[in-house]
Amino acid sequence: MSQNSEAVIAAENIEKYYGYGNNTIRVLRGISMEIMRGESVSIVGPSGAGKSTLLNLFGCIDSFESGRLEVMGKDVSSLSVEDLSGFRNRHVGFVFQTHNLLPEFTALENCMLPLLIRREKWSRAKKAASEMLDRFGLSSRADHKPSEMSGGECQRAAVARAIIGRPDIIMADEPTGNLDSSNSKNLAGILLEMGREFGLTVVIVTHDMELASMTGKTVSIIDGQISESGS
Repeated sequence: MSQNSEAVIAAENIEKYYGYGNNTIRVLRGISMEIMRGESVSIVGPSGAGKSTLLNLFGCIDSFESGRLEVMGKDVSSLSVEDLSGFRNRHVGFVFQTHNLLPEFTALENCMLPLLIRREKWSRAKKAASEMLDRFGLSSRADHKPSEMSGGECQRAAVARAIIGRPDIIMADEPTGNLDSSNSKNLAGILLEMGREFGLTVVIVTHDMELASMTGKTVSIIDGQISESGS
């Protein structure tokens, strides 16, 4: 593994399988790569290449068969399920293609959740969430539930929720996949701008090559292997 302390993600020869015996599918084939603190990285490739699987491993929400993975200098395979949950809450924020906002909660309440899970005081979490939604131009939608908001508004609220806890890493899986081109560009710009402002590492899986061109580095994956990587 790298001795560089600024590598927030360091993967060495990662293998990931699904199924058993003759039905085994080798999804990731010896993936080795590093992502440095403050970098913005896009992971691109055809459907089924293993992009989302790799993102889930980096985000500590999936396991792997062999190899070694360090996130924030921690060998994540050594952590228990309970410890992984706490580790994710402190260090990783997630944005998905579908916003995954809780439908029964308002935008404000959804944004507050990461802080409440950390047992922050309600008043402090509410203040922080209000300020974050304001940064995303959502102050007027704070008391609206997802069903009362547009797709672009819901996705901005999801990014606000991912960032509010000041994680070290943002993992975004096709974050603009359900948005039109105007909303896609707007959301991508906000996500990367906030990443730079707060010094976050941003890792994005995307089919959108325009979005990929906005990140500092692009990693291409084909058939579970890194095909190329460049700035």
